[in-house]
Amino acid sequence: MDITQPDLTSLFDQLGLPSEPDAVETFIRQHSIAAEIHIAEAPFWTQAQKHFLAEALAEDAQWTEVIDHLDAQLRA
Repeated sequence: MDITQPDLTSLFDQLGLPSEPDAVETFIRQHSIAAEIHIAEAPFWTQAQKHFLAEALAEDAQWTEVIDHLDAQLRA
């Protein structure tokens, strides 16, 4: 059973990305998503990352809130 508390750090770990606070901030600063693009279809994700994001959102999984938070930050 996964007891990871969903937050940006653990989401970045789950996505296989550097998860240190500075790395997360840099990623968000360097990437953005247009309004018409679903977060799971952003061009900077790998296929595995896209699959994880789409599946987590479709299942309304524990990650949904933190993915929504990341989505908002990537559109700011």
